[in-house]
Amino acid sequence: MRSNLHVVLRSSLLLVSTSLVGAPALASDLQAAPWVCRDSRGAVGDVSEISLPAGSGPLSITVGPDLALWFTQAGSNKVGRATRSGVHTEFSLPTAGAGVQQIAAGFDGHLWFTELAANQVGRISRDGVVTEFPLPNRGSSPAGITAGLDGNVWFTEVVGNRIGRITPEGVVTEFALPTAGAQPRAITQGFDGNLWFVEQAANKIGSISFDGVIREFELPVARSAPSAIVAGLDGNVWFTEQAGDRIGRITPEGVVTEFALPTPGSQPNAIALGPDGQLWFTQLAGNRIGRISYAGGITEYALASPNSRPSGIVLAPPGSWCLDAHLWFTERGTHKLGRIRAIAVP
Repeated sequence: MRSNLHVVLRSSLLLVSTSLVGAPALASDLQAAPWVCRDSRGAVGDVSEISLPAGSGPLSITVGPDLALWFTQAGSNKVGRATRSGVHTEFSLPTAGAGVQQIAAGFDGHLWFTELAANQVGRISRDGVVTEFPLPNRGSSPAGITAGLDGNVWFTEVVGNRIGRITPEGVVTEFALPTAGAQPRAITQGFDGNLWFVEQAANKIGSISFDGVIREFELPVARSAPSAIVAGLDGNVWFTEQAGDRIGRITPEGVVTEFALPTPGSQPNAIALGPDGQLWFTQLAGNRIGRISYAGGITEYALASPNSRPSGIVLAPPGSWCLDAHLWFTERGTHKLGRIRAIAVP
């Protein structure tokens, strides 16, 4: 009973915290909403960019507990931080050639990230102090990472074929997947209390409970290569199919629905909740940002910079007592951060 209450309390905290950064804004027309920031005006789909140092190769992006943007720089072996106004700071990693991948904010007030090549999980404080934790098994290749409602951080091991859990103190526990060679990639916390992840090589979506019970669900279309995953406000989990050019939806019971993208060969990559309450995603090869409604309606927005290879995406941190109308994304090919408007402000 106490454990269930613990999950409910943390779930409530997640809902409150996401509402502060705008995720649950479900109103059908937010153009005139008084809580939307009015510091800039524009139409849905308007894009702006800020340049990062050459060779930085920004990959994954999240919002930190300081309400700044934090992102991995796979090309320069650093973690970057940017304010809403575009002020950029970099923090070098202690391990050379770490192969930094995904980043997520933990409930402990730190940012956590994976180091694929170094076989480590990293933690960085708001003032840039980095701590690295080696994994128990060599060659595990950690990739995806997310904060769990149990207070721990959960991650995937692409080569190790395991789901990992690390406490705020750095204690690691691993859970082997039932399917050999599944290549688990992205992972997210679901609103049903489980963690959900993609199995890119096995063509499955998986879930794992806090005590390590794993379920796997096959996708209807072979070789879809599920890539990224996020919990939707409709109670389902949504994911991208990089090879299948589809966005998928899976219910807590495992029922899968797929939605084909208008642009062939677009390679949908990361996916996130937007300030309009809908799902937004990057198109790695299509050089676009996409939006999908809970009913499956898809809209695509072209990016100005060619070959930008948009990768990570996250809803913008809030303004001063107002909801920012944008999402931020990384452009690995052009070494930039991009910002796209999700709510029109006339």
